[in-house]
Amino acid sequence: MSNEPASVDWRKSTRSSGGANNCVEVGFATSAVLIRDTKDRDSGTLAVSPDVWHSFLSTLKHT
Repeated sequence: MSNEPASVDWRKSTRSSGGANNCVEVGFATSAVLIRDTKDRDSGTLAVSPDVWHSFLSTLKHT
């Protein structure tokens, strides 16, 4: 698992309701956006820069 800060406020995707088995959580740290699998939190965390995260969201909104 990555060295994620203890004070990360994790949020489950709003698209993860209804008992779906493909949930992700996003946490916002000081210099990174952290992404992890809700059902397997101990398997690891993906960290990306805020710029990469915003680019990802922008791409999703335009598809």
